[in-house]
Amino acid sequence: MRFALTDEQRDLQSSLRRFAAERFPLTAVREVFDDPDGDGDPPELWKAVAAQGWLAGLVPERFGGLGLGLLDVAVIARCWGEAVLPGALLPTIVAAEAVRLAGTEEQQREWLTRVASGDARLTLADGGEVREERLHGSAEHVEYAHVADRLVVAAREEDAVTLWLVDPSADGVTVTRHDALDRSTRLATVTFEAVSAQRLGTADVLDGVRDRAAVLYANDLAGVARQALTRTVDYVRTRAQFGRPVGSFQAIKHALADLHVAVTMAEHAAWYAAHALDEALPDAVLAVSVAKAKANLAARDATAAMIQYHGGIGYTWEHEAHFFFKRARREEFQYGDTGSHLQRVARIVIDGT
Repeated sequence: MRFALTDEQRDLQSSLRRFAAERFPLTAVREVFDDPDGDGDPPELWKAVAAQGWLAGLVPERFGGLGLGLLDVAVIARCWGEAVLPGALLPTIVAAEAVRLAGTEEQQREWLTRVASGDARLTLADGGEVREERLHGSAEHVEYAHVADRLVVAAREEDAVTLWLVDPSADGVTVTRHDALDRSTRLATVTFEAVSAQRLGTADVLDGVRDRAAVLYANDLAGVARQALTRTVDYVRTRAQFGRPVGSFQAIKHALADLHVAVTMAEHAAWYAAHALDEALPDAVLAVSVAKAKANLAARDATAAMIQYHGGIGYTWEHEAHFFFKRARREEFQYGDTGSHLQRVARIVIDGT
């Protein structure tokens, strides 16, 4: 079976790449990196995201969205990673998927409509527990909790995990921001002290939400990996030692060729996983874990090589290599690290579970 992006998806990809190059290049990313006290969510970028309809992709048409598939939104995530763009786009899309899959009609209408128009930011917070219909405990490493209009909290309730809509400004909620190694995002710990929250439907959808999130972050990582590799190849073609471009040395050529293969496999695995979830294929869960594991490794290796092959300048704050390296290291552990996904692959393939 031949699998490829449609013409419309390629047009979307070209449009987003053009937008990033013209409207939010790496100089703008650097401004976010160099401002640790800022909220990390540039308003001009968010307005553009909303205006272009990139938030509305997975939102059903009856709520003002585009009703597209996960593969369409994976195209956006791929380009988002290529440009190492900051902002609450991916956290909002992931949390909105929880609302779409588990919410009541009223909850969906209120929050999906607002997400589609860019009037609301959401984020998924995984942690805490439910006692007597109130939230207690804490959730760690929550992206953009400080700018979110609602948190979608996955909390332990007896022997299950249930989803709750929480107003971050409600009594008993404390959002504590932390300085992150990767400043293309912002992270926080959210604590709950007997917080009154709204139960998000009753469906058991958390595993599905996490799988869809893993695919989106795998595509972001594939974008990071490809851009890191492309920039490295461009550099070694022009940097000369002993009268020759360093890229002509056999050791570097072979290493970069191996990286190209790894990145290409990660790219295709991430596309296919999105397609498999869209079509509810029998191997969809397997495809998710293959994609995230491959993207983790490809981004880790490509960004490490970017620093190495840029020589001394690659280690400096002034060079952009660390944008890609730090993002790869953070996202490697979001929605399943390599080891956990490979373990799931083994369970599926060997044990059939």
